[in-house]
Amino acid sequence: MTVSIPNPILKVVPGGAKPLVWLGGEIKTPPFGVAARREAGFLLRLLQEGESIGMPKSRPMPTIGRGCLELRVQDEAHAWRIVCFVAADAIVILDVFPKTTRATPKQILVTCRRRLVAYRREVDERPGRLKGRDDSRRVR
Repeated sequence: MTVSIPNPILKVVPGGAKPLVWLGGEIKTPPFGVAARREAGFLLRLLQEGESIGMPKSRPMPTIGRGCLELRVQDEAHAWRIVCFVAADAIVILDVFPKTTRATPKQILVTCRRRLVAYRREVDERPGRLKGRDDSRRVR
C-alpha cells in the first residue's frame, strides 16, 4: 500500500526553530479549550527550539517509530494527545486525538506509522539529497 502526503502544512517560524509539518489532526478552539490550545502550542514550541519534554507532559512512542513521542494536554472535557516525530529538520505532527481509552487505539498507531513512513520516503526523495542518508531519523 502506498501512502502519499497530500499537501503537508509547513509552518516556518523565525529564529531558527524547526518548522512544524502537519500530516494529521489540528489544534483549534473548539474542540480544544483555549488553555489546552495554548499549552499545546507551548509544548510544540519547546520541541521546535530543541528542548526535551519529559513525563507527565510527554512520553516516547517507540511502537510508532524511533524519535516519535506523544504530547499530553488536558482540558476541561478531554485528555488530548498529539503524536509527533522529532526529525533533524522539523517537528512532524502525525495525529491529534482525544484520549478515550487507557491504551492508544490500534488504528491511531497504524495511521501514525503510515504517515511516518510516507514522510521519511518524501524526505529521502528531495532533490539534492544524498542517497542512503537519512537525517530525518536522527533525534537531537
